[in-house]
Amino acid sequence: MKKLFSLASVLVLALVLAACGNGGGKDKTITVGASPAPHAEILEKAKPLLEDKGYNLKIKTINDYTTPNKLLNKGELDANFFQHTPYLKTDKKDKGYKIESAGNVHLEPMAVYSKKYKSLKDLPKGATIYVSNNPAEEGRFLKFFVDEGLIKLKKGVKPEDATFKDITENKKDIKFNNKQSAEYLPKIYQNQKADAVIINSNFAIDQKLSPQKDSIVVEKSKDNPYANLIAVKEGHKDDKKIKALMEVLHSKEIKDYINKKYDGAVVPAK
Repeated sequence: MKKLFSLASVLVLALVLAACGNGGGKDKTITVGASPAPHAEILEKAKPLLEDKGYNLKIKTINDYTTPNKLLNKGELDANFFQHTPYLKTDKKDKGYKIESAGNVHLEPMAVYSKKYKSLKDLPKGATIYVSNNPAEEGRFLKFFVDEGLIKLKKGVKPEDATFKDITENKKDIKFNNKQSAEYLPKIYQNQKADAVIINSNFAIDQKLSPQKDSIVVEKSKDNPYANLIAVKEGHKDDKKIKALMEVLHSKEIKDYINKKYDGAVVPAK
């Protein structure tokens, strides 16, 4: 009887240790879905800093704007890194995702590119501007033209909340083509198919375009609501591993890396 009890005790202890080992390993691994540039590049720089804290960072590169939130909501990722607050709010509202922000990391100033004109004021009447099919950024596109005095919006509508339907005055009858995904815009620009193209900085950088040097106008970073964030499932932003991830991404080492590598095309969030 004593031998049976001892054997049972050993088996129970082995199972407990195995469970602890597996749970511990999972808790020490952080799986993040991210856009290739600059998100995945920033995470690669964060890897050794997280290793120093005892965490293994796994990066899954995803080159579109629909998959990361879907995977996060299903629990296949611990976090994702590709979006800003207006996009997250829209995606949650449209698809019912139970995800939230764990904090901002950086801003990618969006820019307008043209191979035909040197400024927005040079655009001809009836000019076509190619933009992405992302409804959460319609106001962001329009702000360039509002700031230049070319377009007016409905009274009381903030640019970040605006849609194309909120345009009340359009002096040059500017047309917005939003039939394509954001990743195709650099190709449209290179093929000279448009009067101008508004490109997200991550896709611009990926195609060796500099928002500061190659664009005709670049978005201002001050008071900008479009900082890119780390998203997690609701109720998990205070998890130890997510807090460790945010500490590293907010560290001086990462901020210095962003400033040096991207030369103003990406700036640390404030």
